[in-house]
Amino acid sequence: MAGTEDLDLRRAGLAGRYLQVRALTEALAAPLSPEDQTIQTMPDVSPTKWHRGHTSWFFETFLLEPSLTGYRACHPAYAYIFNSYYEAVGARHPRAERGLVSRPGAGDVGRYRAHVDEAMDRLLGADLAADVLDLVDLGLNHEQQHQELLLMDIKHVLSKNPLRPAYRDASADAGPFQPAPTQPASAQPASAQPASGEVAKPGWIEHQGGTVEVGHAGNRFGYDNEFPRHLAHLVPFALADRTVTCGEWLAFMDDGGYARSDLWLSDGWAVVQAEHRTAPLYWSTGPDGEPDDWRVFGLGGDQPVDPTEPVCHVDYYEADAFARWSGARLPTETEWETVAAESPVDGNLLEPVPTGRDPGSPDGSAPHPVGSADGGRQLFGDVWEWTASAYSPYPGFRPAAGAVGEYNGKFMVNQYVLRGGSCATPTDHIRSTYRNFFPAGARWAFSGVRLARDL
Repeated sequence: MAGTEDLDLRRAGLAGRYLQVRALTEALAAPLSPEDQTIQTMPDVSPTKWHRGHTSWFFETFLLEPSLTGYRACHPAYAYIFNSYYEAVGARHPRAERGLVSRPGAGDVGRYRAHVDEAMDRLLGADLAADVLDLVDLGLNHEQQHQELLLMDIKHVLSKNPLRPAYRDASADAGPFQPAPTQPASAQPASAQPASGEVAKPGWIEHQGGTVEVGHAGNRFGYDNEFPRHLAHLVPFALADRTVTCGEWLAFMDDGGYARSDLWLSDGWAVVQAEHRTAPLYWSTGPDGEPDDWRVFGLGGDQPVDPTEPVCHVDYYEADAFARWSGARLPTETEWETVAAESPVDGNLLEPVPTGRDPGSPDGSAPHPVGSADGGRQLFGDVWEWTASAYSPYPGFRPAAGAVGEYNGKFMVNQYVLRGGSCATPTDHIRSTYRNFFPAGARWAFSGVRLARDL
C-alpha cells in the first residue's frame, strides 16, 4: 500500500502532466477555425470541438462530480452531448450526428475546458486516494488517444474540402504528423545503397520461438486490455526490420494488386469492388490523370507520393493482400510484442507538449534510418502496424470496475490489433504492450504494414 508521501509525489506529478496534456490538445486545435472544428465528414469522424469537449466531460463525469465537493457541472446538456459510449452513465447524442450540433461552438467548448481545468486544479491540490489518482491517469491517457483521433479526423475533414487546405505549413515535410522516410540511402553501407529515391530491401529479425511472456507487467499505467501478463508459445518466425514503403506499394498496384481477387480475403475483395479502390486512402492521380503521377493528401496539403515513406492509411484487408502478394504474412501481436519488448520506445512520434515550440514544427520529430537509436528496427512511430491477431481478451482478462470498464472490453469483437504507434501518437503514450484496435475495413487511422514470415 502506498504511503501518504508516495501519494503526494504521484499527485504532484499528475498535476504537472495534466497541464501538459491539456495544453497539447489546445495546441493541436489552435490552427483550426471554428468552422473547421464543427465538421463531421463520416460517422467515424468526430468534430474537433467534440474531442475537446468529450475529454473534458470525462474528467467532469468520472472525477469532479464524484470527488470534488461542491462541484457544479458547466452545463446540464453537456453530459448528453459529450458522452461517447458509456451506457452506464446515461443517454448520449448519436455519434453519426455530432456534426449537426452547431452549439456549443468552439469558443463555448474552450470555456468548458477552462471550467473543468480550474476545478481539476482544486481537486489535484487536495489529498487523494490511490484509486482517484488512477482515474486521473486514465483520463490523461484517454485525452492522449483523442489527440491522435483529432488529427486523424481533421485530416479526413480537410481532405473533403475542394481547396485541399493544409492543416499546417507544407514546408514542414518531416514533421510529426506524417511518416518519415524509412531508410535514406546515406544511412546504408555504400555496397548496399539502392538507386536514388529507393530504399533497400527489408532485413529480417529472426526469433527462434518457444515460450514467451507478454502483456503489461503492472509497473506503470496500462489499459485493462493489456493485462494480465501471461505465457504464450511461438514457433520460429522472422519480422521485417522496417515497414512497407510507398514505393513497394506502387509496385503492388502496378502488378494489379487491387484487381486480383486471388490476393484478397472474400470480405476485402467485396470492399475493393464496392468502393472501387485502386490505392490507399488519400492517394490520387495528378492533374493530368497519369497513373504514375500519384499524389497524397496530408496535413501539409497535397504532395507527390514519396516512395521512401512508409505507406499509410491502408486497412487490414489491404495489408493482408499486400503480405500475400509479397509471399509473406502479417505478424501476430505476440510476435510483434516479443521483438518490440527488446527495443527502446523511440521513433517518429508526436512530441509530448509544448516546450515553447509549435507541435507542428519540422523539428518535432526526425527520421530514424536503419542503424539509428532503435537498432534499425523502427518498431515505434510512423504508422500503426496491422497484426493478424483478432482483438480478443487475454487469458484471465477482467474489465475495470464501474463505468470505465466499458472503455475496452466491450469492443472485443470484429476488430484487429495494431501495434507500435504512429506519427500522431504522443511520445509518452506508447509502449510495447499497447493494443490498438480497429475494424478490418478502417483506414482513416495512421495505419501501415510490417511483414512477417515463418522460419
